[in-house]
Amino acid sequence: MAKLYFKYGAMGSSKTAQALITKYNYEENDLRVWLLKPSADLRDGEHMLSSRIGLSARADVLPPEKDAYAWFQQEHLGKCDVIIVDECQFLTVAQIDQLRSIVDDYNVPVMCFGLRTDFQTHLFPGSLRLMEIADTIQEIKTICDCGAKATVNARIDGQGHIVTQGAQVFLGGNDSYIAMCHKCYVRGIKEHKVIRLHGHQ
Repeated sequence: MAKLYFKYGAMGSSKTAQALITKYNYEENDLRVWLLKPSADLRDGEHMLSSRIGLSARADVLPPEKDAYAWFQQEHLGKCDVIIVDECQFLTVAQIDQLRSIVDDYNVPVMCFGLRTDFQTHLFPGSLRLMEIADTIQEIKTICDCGAKATVNARIDGQGHIVTQGAQVFLGGNDSYIAMCHKCYVRGIKEHKVIRLHGHQ
């Protein structure tokens, strides 16, 4: 039986790389992959999905108003063996339910990769729904600079301080976010520490 998978990790845990490697592995076995990403993530261009380590592939874009189930029925039924979704936290609750229905009704596995929580440690609506209805939930681990497991996606402002207010969706990579353990995150806020982003002097 096919399953709905949610594979989550903090920023910098190579989620996109793992999604693209998974796509490659399926295709190596002559299986057809439908690669999706939400329209909120256009950092690499509208139809490109790229990882920090240099892997990339063309992806279809799923805007919030589009019905993933209907799209699958109309254009991909019988034409794909697995669906892989990157940045799934940006999908709507309805779209997560639609992906669940594809798994149930057509026995096509759906693998969702993304963040669990935002910069304020709150669940994204899409991630919350996946936590509720996914068959398999797997954490992709990464570490804080202190060596502990990173669980928080800290948003950093231009002065190097942790941001605690603002819109939930603010796209950025190593120039805006850093993965931290909760202890370092709280200490950074309390002590108003200057945080050095990776790749910056």
